[in-house]
Amino acid sequence: MGVFYVARVIALVLSVVFSLIVLGLSAHLISLTEEYYALYFVFCALGIATAGLTILTVPAMLIIDVVRRGAFTSMVVVELVWLFVLWVLWVATAGEAVSAGSFYFPSGCVYDKYPTVNQACREIQAVEAFAFLAFFVLLGYTIVLLVFTCIAASRGNSLWLKSVKESTFLAPSSTAPPPPQPMGQYQGPATPQYQVPMQQPQYTGASSQPQYSGSPCPPSAAILPSTDGLRLSL
Repeated sequence: MGVFYVARVIALVLSVVFSLIVLGLSAHLISLTEEYYALYFVFCALGIATAGLTILTVPAMLIIDVVRRGAFTSMVVVELVWLFVLWVLWVATAGEAVSAGSFYFPSGCVYDKYPTVNQACREIQAVEAFAFLAFFVLLGYTIVLLVFTCIAASRGNSLWLKSVKESTFLAPSSTAPPPPQPMGQYQGPATPQYQVPMQQPQYTGASSQPQYSGSPCPPSAAILPSTDGLRLSL
């Protein structure tokens, strides 16, 4: 289990926790405004819808990723698209809450004589805070996931249709050349060596020593020089 997968689980669980808080606060605000003023804030309805979508879909993504391998809900591209939709809804909820708070309570929560109004003001501020927290968590995780997936794609490892659990985002390139071999440790095929056959001498039966067939030379002929050349010069 990689570090990125653990960070993913933490981010999604935090978004669900923030969604539960926003859901409860928005529902209580709607009950207060309906009871005393016969109206409701737009951000409360949007907060309930956004929190409900987050609570229903994000845990389902986590559970399906654990119990089933290769599900389409676990694909990186599906996760990126859906989380993009969620953080857009969360930033819209936070923006509407800020707008309503500045319009109805421009001076802040200073209505001590009206505890119900002051409570509504504080709940609006809480909805703002937790909506922004959910937005920042989902936005940060989406950006990091997109960057890591693009890095892996640039290295030749396409992870768009894989789950985060099965992905290795910082794996080396699949087309990278092999590392150079150190000198003296060449592992390639051995070079064939050509051996010249040596010819063995063949014995034919005849003696290799020279044979003398003439008459023996007298000792004087072998020692004394010839006098024929001296006679011709005289």
